[in-house]
Amino acid sequence: MPKNIDIKKLVSQNSIWLVFIALSAFLSFASPAFLTPININNLLVTVSITGIMAVGVTFCILSRGIDLSTSGVLVLSTVVTASLVQEITATNKVFEGMYPVHPLVAVAAGLGVGLVFGLINGGLIAYTKIPPFIATLGTMLITRALALLYTNAFPVPNLTNEFRAIGRGEWVFGIPNLVVAFALVLIIGGFLLTMTRFGKNVYAIGGNEVAARVAGINVERNIIKIYVFCSLCAAFAAVLHVGRVGSASPAGAVGWELNAIAAATVGGVSHSGGIGRMSGVLSGILVLGVVNNGMLMLGISPYIQDIVRGLIIIGAVVFDMRKHAKRA
Repeated sequence: MPKNIDIKKLVSQNSIWLVFIALSAFLSFASPAFLTPININNLLVTVSITGIMAVGVTFCILSRGIDLSTSGVLVLSTVVTASLVQEITATNKVFEGMYPVHPLVAVAAGLGVGLVFGLINGGLIAYTKIPPFIATLGTMLITRALALLYTNAFPVPNLTNEFRAIGRGEWVFGIPNLVVAFALVLIIGGFLLTMTRFGKNVYAIGGNEVAARVAGINVERNIIKIYVFCSLCAAFAAVLHVGRVGSASPAGAVGWELNAIAAATVGGVSHSGGIGRMSGVLSGILVLGVVNNGMLMLGISPYIQDIVRGLIIIGAVVFDMRKHAKRA
C-alpha cells in the first residue's frame, strides 16, 4: 500500500469528478429515468460533438490562447461535406448538377476546411502577434459568412444513407460511433500532451513563452500546430454531426465554441496557461452534460438553465484562480 498519500491534494486534483458523482447521485433520485440505458446513451451522444471540440480548444487554452472560430469552422465544414454527399431530387436543387461522391472524399473535404483555417489562425497569431481572441473572432465571422455564401443561406438536406451511417452507426456492443470517436480523440489528445515533445512544448509556451524560447522551442511553429489541431477537431466534429443529423445548416452551431471552452474551463484547464489535463476535460464535459440533461428531465425553464450554466462557469474560473493563487 502506498504511504503518505496527500488526501487533500488528491481531492483538489479530482474535485470535478466528485461534483460529477454527486450530481449523478442526486439526479438518479430526482428522476428515475436518469440512469436508464437509453438516457445514458443519449447523454453520451449529446456531449460527444462538444467534447471533440473541447479537446482541440484545450490545446489553445494551455498555450494561453483561445479559439472562438471552432463553431464557424464546424458550420463551414458541415455545408462543404454535406454538399458532396447530397442526394439530388426534384424538390432539392441547392446544388443542382452535383452528384454524391464517396463518403471518404466528403470527409477529406470537411477536414480540409479545418486544416486551412487552422493554418490561417495559427499563422496570424504566431507571426502577426494579433491576440488569439481577435484573430479567431475574425475567422469565426469569415467562416460563417462563407457558409452562407456557399449555400446561398439554404440548408443542405437529403444526404446519402451511406454517409449518414458515419454519424448514426454503432460500434461493438451497441456503442454509437460518435461516442467511440470522442473517446479516440480524447485518447489522442492525452497522448499528445503527455507523451510527445509537442505536448511538452504546449505546456512550456503556456507557462512562460519567454522561457520556452530560451529553451530552444520554436514557439511560432508550435502555435501553428496548436491551432491546426484545434480546427481539425472542429472539422472532425462537423463530419460526425452532419452524418448524425443528415443535413447541414449554414446558420447553425451558434454558441458551440463557448460550450467547448466552458467544458475545458470547468474541467480545470487554466486560462493562465500551462495547467490542465485531458481527464479534467472529460470530467468537465460530463458535468455540463449531466447538468443539461438533468435540467431537461426535471422540466426546468430554458432561461434558468442558462443562468445555472453561467454560474457553473463563473464558479469554475473563480475556483481555478483561487487554487493557483495559493500555489503561487
